[in-house]
Amino acid sequence: MSGTGSENHVTFDGGQEFLTAIAERWNYQILREVFFGVGRFGELKRALGISANILTARLNNLVDLGLLTKRAYRQDKPWYEYRLTDSARELVVPAIAAITRWAEEHASDGARHRFLHTECDSPTVPYLACSNCHQPVEASTLRPLPAEQEGTGTASTG
Repeated sequence: MSGTGSENHVTFDGGQEFLTAIAERWNYQILREVFFGVGRFGELKRALGISANILTARLNNLVDLGLLTKRAYRQDKPWYEYRLTDSARELVVPAIAAITRWAEEHASDGARHRFLHTECDSPTVPYLACSNCHQPVEASTLRPLPAEQEGTGTASTG
């Protein structure tokens, strides 16, 4: 795995390490909260009900992976604010939006998160769409194809 902590680059080998990082209970919840605007250490600690030492370890790991940036917001105390990196937004936001949408559709409490599409400044319900016909892609309408060898256009034989 190579997560640099850089604002512009996150690398995960084959997606497995991303899934491992986001599947860890606290990491996913931290990324979700930061996406929804809760970025200060104390706010995260309260929102998640997580101990300070576990939160510190998880935040440091997410910074090391290049998913979060850390910025001091007080000059007199070592208090930090965390934000998704640009690379993380590309990687994490679609996953968070999809998981949030699925969870809310299957939840009984009626709570809903809303999303704003900043390109058209309209509320939106994100969904996965086909790049060819632009129709929504559902689990029942998607199947895998053999992987192609890079640059050849031919399927991998494994």
